[in-house]
Amino acid sequence: MAPSLVQQVADRLRGGPVHTLALAREVLGLQGHPGAASAAIFALLGQDPRFEVDAGGTWSLHAAPPGVSLGALSYAVVDVETTGGGPHRGHKITEIAVVHVDRGEITGEFSTLVNPGRSIPPIVKSITGITPEMVEGAPYFEHVAETIRDLLDGRIFVAHNARFDRGFVRAELIQSLGEAPSFETLCTVKLARGLLPRLRRRNLDALAGHYRIPIHGRHRAGGDALATARVLLRLLDEASLQGIHDLAALRTVLRRRLRRRRKRRDTPEE
Repeated sequence: MAPSLVQQVADRLRGGPVHTLALAREVLGLQGHPGAASAAIFALLGQDPRFEVDAGGTWSLHAAPPGVSLGALSYAVVDVETTGGGPHRGHKITEIAVVHVDRGEITGEFSTLVNPGRSIPPIVKSITGITPEMVEGAPYFEHVAETIRDLLDGRIFVAHNARFDRGFVRAELIQSLGEAPSFETLCTVKLARGLLPRLRRRNLDALAGHYRIPIHGRHRAGGDALATARVLLRLLDEASLQGIHDLAALRTVLRRRLRRRRKRRDTPEE
C-alpha cells in the first residue's frame, strides 16, 4: 500500500523543515498558482497536531503534540565530548552518544568516538581520557552524520546543559549534511532547577547522587548520556508527582518558577 499524502509529508519533514510551496511541489505535484498550492497544504496539515508552521510558511514535525503526556513522548538523550570551546571557534566533537527513552524506558544506546580532524588540548585529554591515538582511526563526523540525524529524528533532544551539546550537534550536522533538524529541546539542568529547587547543586554528579544513579564512565559520552537518561526518567516522575503531565504545562511551570526566583533575587531586603 502506498503511503498517504500526510505520511509522505511526515517522511519529507523528518529531514528538516520545508517551506509550504516546496511541500506542495514535491508531495502534491502542484506547480501552479502559489496561493492554491499553499491552500492545499494548509488544508492537508492545518488540523494535524503533529505538524507546525512558522510565520514564514515553513513546516516542521512537532516532536511533542499538545496534550500528550510526558511519559508517552520519545526522547533522544545526547552527550558529546569535544576539543573544548565552542563550534564557532572551530572546536569539534570527539565522541557522541545518543540514548533513546520511550514510554518510561531506555530503549536503545549508540555511541562512537569521532575523529575531530584537529588537536585535542591537554586539559581536555586529562578530563575525558580521550587521546589523539584513540580517535585516529575513528570516523569523521560526516561519516556518522546521517546515523545521528536518524537517531534524533522525531524525538525531543535532551542533554545536561543542552545548549552546549545541541550547539555542537547542530553545527556538525549542518557542516556534514547542509542542514539540521529543528529540535524540541529539554535541559536536565533547567528541569532540576525548576522541579528540585531544594538542591543546591545541579551538575550531573549532584543529580545522579541525589537519585543514587551510578555513572559508569564519567566524562565519556556513553556513560554521561546513560546517566542523564536515568536522571531524566526520575525528573519526569518528579514532574508527574507535582501534577505536571505534558510538555506545554512543564514549560509553563518552569518559566513561572524561574520568574519567581529572579523576582526574589532582585527584591531588596527591607
